[in-house]
Amino acid sequence: MILCCGESLIDMLPRETMAGEPAFAPYSGGAVFNTAIALGRLGAPSGYFGGLSTDLFGRMLEAALTQSRVDARTAARSDRPTTLAFVTLTDGQAQYAFYDEATAGRMLTEADLPVLEDTVQALFFGGISLVAEPAADAYAALAAREDGRRLVMVDPNVRPGFVRDEARYRARLSAMLRAADVVKVSDEDLSWLGTDADTLIEDGTALVLVTRGAEGVDAITAQGSARVPAMQVSVVDTVGAGDTFNAGLLVGLWRGDLLRRDALRAAPLDALLPAVTLGVRAAAVTVSRAGANPPWETEL
Repeated sequence: MILCCGESLIDMLPRETMAGEPAFAPYSGGAVFNTAIALGRLGAPSGYFGGLSTDLFGRMLEAALTQSRVDARTAARSDRPTTLAFVTLTDGQAQYAFYDEATAGRMLTEADLPVLEDTVQALFFGGISLVAEPAADAYAALAAREDGRRLVMVDPNVRPGFVRDEARYRARLSAMLRAADVVKVSDEDLSWLGTDADTLIEDGTALVLVTRGAEGVDAITAQGSARVPAMQVSVVDTVGAGDTFNAGLLVGLWRGDLLRRDALRAAPLDALLPAVTLGVRAAAVTVSRAGANPPWETEL
């Protein structure tokens, strides 16, 4: 199983009523949640760990996980409210306003961390769940606990506007990146972090993916680098694109029996490229339709 550890929330997406009035409609979302959904739809054994509310929106999130074949047994449930993210789109780019104080996801602590079964091969971390305490510290503790025992992937997806304690956030990300076998970053992430792919490799990461928008994705290992070009599609919006890429990559590694740390580190770069390509293909489907709606395996 690939266990996705991080936020789930309700995206309140802009819509228009029949009377022509502006409105918002609730949709299940969150970067890590989207990755778990995409993994399940693409046929990999997918699990979700995070704080789930027992409220109306929490039940909506849990139903969406079940419908996409995601195992949420390890999720920490509480009666705290669900995080809401009001979304506006400008030229297809999403901007968010979060309502996250004292929510089920935000208030996750180390006491909620699950005991993992041997069937869990890999852990995925990322998104805004790495920003706000106490949940962010809980996820960092889980990554540290499993470092060296299971494959760890991190997508920092840095959003400086949400960072309140920059020094603490930088220290947390630095520790998690050192624990990671796979890191997915954008040019903007690298710039904010003040590092580069070669440095991440030198610090112990086995595979670094640098996304470059319409140019594609660079895959970097200690052996060298290769670029997988982006697919040409009509872009409706980019919500969930990176999350779907992460899932496609992990599914590709799972199919290639490369979700073991020793196997990943021993693999030649060419053996990793089919997984990167699957990530690109899956993301191309997501951006071609509205909202974070990852493809099913049959659509590829």
